[in-house]
Amino acid sequence: MSERLLFVTGHLAFPRLERLLQSLGETPFVWEICNIGVKVAALMTEAILLRRLPRPLSVDRVILPGRFRGNLDALTNELGVPVVRGPDEISDLPAYLGRGGAPVDLTRSDIRIFAEIVDASALPVETLLSRAQSLRGKGADVIDLGCLPDTPFPHLEDAVQVLKGEGFKVSVDSFNHEELRRGGLGGADFLLSLDEGTLDIAADTGTTPILVGSPVHDLDSLVRAAEAAARRDLPFIVDPILDPIHFGFAASLVRYVAARRRLPEAEMMMGTGNLTELTEVDSGGLTGVLIGLCSELKIRNVLTVQVSPHTRRTIEEHDAARRLMFASAADGALPKGYGAGLLQLHDIAPYPSTPEEIAEMAGAVRDLNFRIVTAADGIHVFNRDGHHVARDAFSLFPKLGVEADGAHGFYLGAELAKAEIAFALGKRYAQDEVLDWGVGADQPEEERDRLRAAGHTLRPKEKNADDP
Repeated sequence: MSERLLFVTGHLAFPRLERLLQSLGETPFVWEICNIGVKVAALMTEAILLRRLPRPLSVDRVILPGRFRGNLDALTNELGVPVVRGPDEISDLPAYLGRGGAPVDLTRSDIRIFAEIVDASALPVETLLSRAQSLRGKGADVIDLGCLPDTPFPHLEDAVQVLKGEGFKVSVDSFNHEELRRGGLGGADFLLSLDEGTLDIAADTGTTPILVGSPVHDLDSLVRAAEAAARRDLPFIVDPILDPIHFGFAASLVRYVAARRRLPEAEMMMGTGNLTELTEVDSGGLTGVLIGLCSELKIRNVLTVQVSPHTRRTIEEHDAARRLMFASAADGALPKGYGAGLLQLHDIAPYPSTPEEIAEMAGAVRDLNFRIVTAADGIHVFNRDGHHVARDAFSLFPKLGVEADGAHGFYLGAELAKAEIAFALGKRYAQDEVLDWGVGADQPEEERDRLRAAGHTLRPKEKNADDP
């Protein structure tokens, strides 16, 4: 039998939801809609839903608006059928119902992220541990202790052992052979960087070497080092070295391709910092391209660094990129439609409603509360007294009549500024919700099992004691 779905909505969204479901044509499910009798169903309470939903229910699933705040488990137990949240926007409903393909699995990846603490030798162990915990929370798999030239690192062994004791994988990154030996003997998992002349350090310490050529751009030397490590049964990772733009970048890409051809089974590393740190462009796009290259060449290790302010989300960007590329590679598909974590400035579908749909909603409003929506033609603000459209917030404010209501004016100013930013960039805007910057900014934790406090447009104005 076909699954029976009940969609719960409010007055304003009912016509649009009905048209969208009808437009789906023949579906593998049977649907019906319940207008719960409020303007916006996302703002209803559990009590309203239980009181107004007709029973008994002859459906298999109840689908609520994505922005509904309430305890779904309690509702499921009370109603006797599964109660779930749908998407936040009606326009996303076809994908939710399977018309956009199966849900994307972004839990998997096959690239290991090394996160370098570039000034490790200058930091106390307690600070190193705190930094490492932060990096691991962002997605790092290995903590790379960067040693500074001509800077003693007397607590190197202590740092390695403390991090290992807390469950971290640790690498030591130094040009000083003695520091590398100390790090290996102290228990480090990886050493950066050894070559064909210094393999004994890895053999003596039982540590996995990250191999480079000698000199570092010499691919023949890198291949010889890999072959020597293989003869000695040493696990190893080769790094052909990614160079900055205008300083050998194109040649270094060729070198990576050649290294993979000559060492088809070798573990490889790419240090992405020479591009992300040394190119003043938004780092998320660069990272996506580099991780895509890693995916094609089966490079399973990346070394990241965050020094410049514009790369402060580099770990999160690498983590999102490796998941995106793994999922698309597993499907043999282009890396499109696999999540928007790296779409930090622009959204694929920024406007969930057309101007015509907004006009229809505005025509049905019978109260003074302002609704704010963006569409391709600008920012829409409407209540029962009017519907205004502009491309900037200042043009709208004089039309709203809230000059004497400071709190309301402040709220509308904040929301309209947010809407203006979203419209200018082509991002999706939702009233009373934070803008989604992908992995470019933290999203606030929110409990969806309880109703959010009323916003300024819904909260009654408090009277002063002297008010009449």
